Order: sequence, then structure tokens, then C-alpha cells
Amino acid sequence: MTATTDGRTRWLALFVLCMGSLMIVLDSTIVNVALPSIRAALHFSPTSLAWVVNGYMLTFGGFLLLGGRLGDLFGHRRLFIGGIALFTVASLACGLSGSKGLLVAARTVQGFGGAVASAVALSLMMSLFVEPAERAKAMGVFGFVAAGGGSIGVLLGGVITDVLSWHWIFLVNVPIGIAVCLVSLRLLPSRREGSVQTRLDVAGAVLVTGALMLAVYAIVNGNNAGWTSAQTLGLLGGTLVLLAAFLITESRVASPLMPLGIFKLRNLATANVVAVMWAAAMFAWFFLSALYMQLVLHYSPLQVGLAFLPANLIMGAFSLGLSAQLVMRFGIRRPLTIGLTLAALGLLLFSRAPVHGSFLADILPSMVLLGIGGGMAFNPMLLAAMGDVDPAESGLASGVVNTSFMMGGALGLAILASLAASHTNSLLGSGAGHTAALDGGYRLAFLAGALLAALAAAIGGSMLRALPAPPPEDAARQDALPAVQPEEAEISAIG
Repeated sequence: MTATTDGRTRWLALFVLCMGSLMIVLDSTIVNVALPSIRAALHFSPTSLAWVVNGYMLTFGGFLLLGGRLGDLFGHRRLFIGGIALFTVASLACGLSGSKGLLVAARTVQGFGGAVASAVALSLMMSLFVEPAERAKAMGVFGFVAAGGGSIGVLLGGVITDVLSWHWIFLVNVPIGIAVCLVSLRLLPSRREGSVQTRLDVAGAVLVTGALMLAVYAIVNGNNAGWTSAQTLGLLGGTLVLLAAFLITESRVASPLMPLGIFKLRNLATANVVAVMWAAAMFAWFFLSALYMQLVLHYSPLQVGLAFLPANLIMGAFSLGLSAQLVMRFGIRRPLTIGLTLAALGLLLFSRAPVHGSFLADILPSMVLLGIGGGMAFNPMLLAAMGDVDPAESGLASGVVNTSFMMGGALGLAILASLAASHTNSLLGSGAGHTAALDGGYRLAFLAGALLAALAAAIGGSMLRALPAPPPEDAARQDALPAVQPEEAEISAIG
């Protein structure tokens, strides 16, 4: 097989990974637009309807870390194909659902399959691309899918629900999932890097999965139950107890699920903190701006999706080329810091969104800044998390950063939505009109999101370290690459 063919095969394999990941990312948001139709068709109550979303989030968040470690132990390709296959079967069940119970149960299985596939997809990509320039480009593509897929889901959800029916937001996954599984058998690498343990830390797996599921359950129900209610505080307290037991277990077992020494890797630890804050800010942008456009400006679901299109296109341009060039030229710190700062400015602009706002003056500038910021920041954040991890633990690192991003997004969205609702109620109590009160609540939440993005930029810029220069043989391979400044050689060590 020629080098050209090898290169073509790698990029085809990346396309397959992205298609599988895109299905999973889209599914977390495409459902939101169809919820009113689902409620009417299956006779959900307002409270039970939330479980169409929460059932998915519960198992997705709970099994990410375990899925990543299982990939390290039993093979990343095997776990990716198994996760996509389970997700596809569950999607078929969702699309054919004629009852509330079946839909919620199928969504729960979807979350499990999605968690397993997502946890190992990044590790597979890292094993496919070892050259620094190619890895940066591949990470840009992968980052675009992760960062832009959610907002694309709103557009597709509106189109599919309007043109076909809510059933098809799930059924479209079936042919895609089958194709991904079949092509993955041929294109994805089956080897496992490094020395792989053959024993699974069962006690650690049960403790950490239980802790994450309790945490997700507490988060997704925090607004309804109350953040200071006995239920929420009890669940969060139980989460802390299980996490403490998990840490004690990991420090004592011979083959831990998550070697605690991995957090001594400064870039991995920093990237996870940044991921939590950036996800909280990004979820605030995505969900709250959609609510602002629907409930304050009275946009239709399709108009909301189209309003996100500029940000999607800009993120696509950065992720598919510009971001890789910036990383190769400036390393990971500056693009990450500047990108998150621009995102913070975009959210800050949203915090002044008026009741009678217009798209050109009040939405488009924020979307442009957030598109540029997200496109610049996502690639270096993932590279920082994965760059100095041993290949044998890449699945673990991938699971950790995915868990941090999901937990940060879920917790951030719940808290900021609660903040918006509380301020809205306060404004209503003081005599403000309903629309003005809603707008005031969203504006405060956008301001909080801007502060989180700014804090993430400060932490990333100050804490990420420059990685050591590559060994001589790696440096020789990069003769054809653009010159890299001495302080910017950090990205070279990713290979």
C-alpha cells in the first residue's frame, strides 16, 4: 500500500469517525426542536417530557469514563463499532416508538451506546494521525463536529420535523449507523497501543459510574426539584461519597480503572478545567440564545436554526483549515486564549440583547464572534488534553475530557437556566412585562456565561505548558512544514 493510499485511508477513516460522532452530537440537540410534536403525539406531561432529554443525558454522562477505559482494555475499534451499533438499534426503537415508556427507555440505551462510541473516537483519531501537521488538521475536523454539531442539530431538527415528522429525527440515524459500522471494520485500526491490562477494575467502574449518574440526575432535575431541596442536596452528597470511595479504591488496587497519576499531567488537568467552563458557557450560548430568539423575538424553529448558520460556517472554516494553521504556527496556548476571549465577547454582546432586537444588529455580531472563538479554541483544547498522554491510556484521557465537557455543559446550563428563571421571576414580581422579564433573565445568564468563558481563557493562557520539542527523527519529518517559532514548538510534541 502506497503512502498516498495510506493517507487517503486515514482521512476516510476520520470521515467515518466524524460521521459516527456527529450522529451522537446531533442527537443531544436535534430532539429539542421536536419536543412539542413528541409531547402532542405521545401525550407526555410537561414534567415527563423532560425525560426524553434527561434519559439520554443520564446514561451518556454516566458511562463516558467507563467506555474510555474499556476501549483501552479491549480495543478502541471494537468498542466504537459496538457503541455505534447499539446507538443505531436504539435510534430505530426511538423512531418506531408509540408510547412514552418505550421512547424514554430507547433514549436511555442511546445514551449508553453514544457514551461508549464517543469515549474511544478521539483515541482512534489520535492513533490514525501521528504527524503533528496532519494531527492538527484532523483534530480541527473532529473539533468542528463536536463544537458545531449541536447548533447544526437545531437546523436539521426544524427541517426534518416540519417536512417529515418527529419520528425521522431518529430514523435518519439507522442507515448512517449501519454504514459507519460496516466501513469501520475496514478502515479503523484494530491494534491496541502499548501494554494493555487484561483486568477491569470492577469496583472502580461501579463507583465512578454510579457517582456520575447520580451527579447527572441531580443536575438535570435541579431546576424542577430546587437546588437547595433535600433531593438535590442528597444526590450531590451521595455523588461526593461515591467519588471519595472511588479515589480511595483507585489508590489501592493493582490495576486501577483511572490511575490517579494521570492528573499529574499538567496540560490534561488544565484542559479538563477549561473544558468544564467552556462547555458551561457554550451550552448557555446555544440553548439560551435559542430561547431568546423563540420566546422574545418569536422566531420559528427553522428561523432559529438559520440564525445559527453563520456561526456554523465560521467554525467550519476554522476547524477545517484555519485552526490547524494557527496551532502549527502559534502552538496551543494563544489560539485557545484568544478564541475563548472572543467567545466571551460574543456572550457579552448577547447580554445586551433587547426585547425588540434585530438579527443584523443584535444576533449576527455575537454569532460571528462565537463562531470564530469556538473554531479557534476547540482544537487546541483537545490537543492539550491528549497531547502528553501515553497511548495506552488515550481512551482514559478521552473519556475524562469528554466527561468534563458533558458535565460542565449540563451543570452550567442547569445553573445558568436557573439563574435566568430566578431573575425573570424577580422582574415579574417587580411589575415587568412577561417578555421583558424573560429578556432580563436571559441577559443575566449570558453575562454569567461570558464570565465563565473569560475565566477559562485566563486559566488556559496561564496554566498550559509548552510541550518539549520533538526528538530528532520527528523534527526531521517536519522539514516540509512551515517554520515554528521556538516558543511555539509545543505542538510538535503531539506526535
